Amino acid sequence: MEPAAILVCVFLPYALGHFLSSLLRNVNAVLAPQFMQALHLTPAQLGMLTSAFFFAFALAQLPVGLALDRYGPRKVQASLLLLAASGVVMFAFGRTFGMLVAARFLVGLGLGGSFMAGVKALSAVVTPARLPSVNGYLIAVGGIGAAASTMPVRMVVDHIGWRWMFLALAVGVLATALLVWVLAPRSEKRDARMDGSSLLAVYRHPAFRRTISLVLVPHAVFFGIQGMWIGRWLSDVAHFSEGAVAYLLYLSMASVIFGAIAVGMITEHAGKRGIKPLNVAAAGIALFLLVQLAIVADYPPVYQSLSVLFTLVGTITGIEYALVAQSMPKELTGRAATCLNLLIFVLAFLVQAGFGLVLSLWPADAHGHYPAIAYRVAFAVLISVQLPGLVKCALQFKHARKAHHETAPLRPAG
Repeated sequence: MEPAAILVCVFLPYALGHFLSSLLRNVNAVLAPQFMQALHLTPAQLGMLTSAFFFAFALAQLPVGLALDRYGPRKVQASLLLLAASGVVMFAFGRTFGMLVAARFLVGLGLGGSFMAGVKALSAVVTPARLPSVNGYLIAVGGIGAAASTMPVRMVVDHIGWRWMFLALAVGVLATALLVWVLAPRSEKRDARMDGSSLLAVYRHPAFRRTISLVLVPHAVFFGIQGMWIGRWLSDVAHFSEGAVAYLLYLSMASVIFGAIAVGMITEHAGKRGIKPLNVAAAGIALFLLVQLAIVADYPPVYQSLSVLFTLVGTITGIEYALVAQSMPKELTGRAATCLNLLIFVLAFLVQAGFGLVLSLWPADAHGHYPAIAYRVAFAVLISVQLPGLVKCALQFKHARKAHHETAPLRPAG
């Protein structure tokens, strides 16, 4: 295909789906006050409502991966977007907590293949040499969607209300499904099987386990917290207005674009100096934990900076996809990607819901704000579950370096 045809018929339709997926995944961070006020939700219920998307998204990963291999991205993405649109409409008309959770679950199922469908479609028409950069553009579009879920959403909601906004988003999802169906190239049906033994081979592979032991939990924390609780932290602890929170979240989500580009550049530069990507990931995760430790320290003058740094530095966790792809055998990379997504979104669901449960251990004030100590304890718990992976990686690096020096040949004197 010509570059112009790839842009119009492949990249744009699938990128738009990824844009909407990122927007709908993160939109609750800005709309949390409206939901809590209109529906009288507790923090635990709000966490459950938001994390229902992640839970459904996780459940969709393995079936979607198999369907993409068998039926092609065009049929799968168009069908799933119809399901997502029905969930968005259901959410717009939802009046009870149970109905909203069910709607959010449908949206998560329907958008569960947006990124993977785009990657698969592009890999069929883009040369291997260009694929990493094109995938980077796809991730950048997702960052734009995440940014759009903050201040722009807040401005729209102020004018038309959140229910009408979700109806407008439903129209956008339907239009995207139509674009994919009309413009995207057709794929031949193939026989693809994903049995239990092939999945176990992925989970048992040393490279896969080594990667997830370091990056998986921080990745889930990044996804779960930046999509929900950073906004509430700014409101409850920093006492910023809803408009200020939306603006800071907008800056945070926009930083994903720059963070993703920076991670790629740093990793490439480090590789030229003989530094492995896993070590780059370890250094980045150490910085990510320092940002969370600063949140626990609760120093007011840096509240605004920390809200942006959490997302900017947290983008290092996205290196997990590249680490798995580079270190796994080629015949396992597709299944490894779906297995990885499954683990990330299951843990993100637990992070979001668990964070809300920790906050609920403290009483809210008259305005529904939870005390700083509640957030400090919740972030401390998150640090405690991320730290073991980093310590393990550091010890492995130390032992490997020691073994290298012991086995290195001695240079002759003179």
